[in-house]
Amino acid sequence: MPADLSKLEQHLATRTYIEGHTPLQADVHVFKAITSEPSASSNPAVARWYTHIKSYATEHDSLPGSSTAGEAFIGGAAEAEDDEVDLFGSEDEEEDAEAERVKAERVAAYNAKKAGKPKTVAKSIVTMDVKPWDDETDMEALEKAVRSIEQDGLVWGGSKLVPIGYGIKKLQITIVVEDEKVSTDELQEKIAEFDDWVQSTDIAAMQKL
Repeated sequence: MPADLSKLEQHLATRTYIEGHTPLQADVHVFKAITSEPSASSNPAVARWYTHIKSYATEHDSLPGSSTAGEAFIGGAAEAEDDEVDLFGSEDEEEDAEAERVKAERVAAYNAKKAGKPKTVAKSIVTMDVKPWDDETDMEALEKAVRSIEQDGLVWGGSKLVPIGYGIKKLQITIVVEDEKVSTDELQEKIAEFDDWVQSTDIAAMQKL
């Protein structure tokens, strides 16, 4: 089904992505549902977002997250399937006796499904900035060193070089971590050990999955 551009325009008028602060699979899902490049005159926010997500085309398959949030912007999308239970019905549903009965049935069905499932592993998606010493730093070697860190519960994602001035570019890299297994503070300390290339690191964004 095609994307609902009107609804998407309203959403992106005050946001950079479908959800969170970095490109996720929700963005890819909606991007692929748009059959032609949006008009900047009729849907400026969508056009800006579309161009931005298009720049990640080679990383679409590796971006973290799920497509669930994107379903809300697919035209004629039915209620979310399986585990994504709409507990409260549509906004237009009148609060009458029938609506209350439907809500109660949905809550009961949701609780019944969740009761039989294993505990969800808490994960976070983190965007980290790694700054070099100067414009002569070998950024390819820097990224290779950073990605050489292997740890249970740590998955490296997409990356890009972002200009920060005076010809210097920082490495901005996305990671997914299991909260109980990976400490971002300890990870930053490990990266700082590559002091031939790394001047400092910062957490640019962090969001629970």
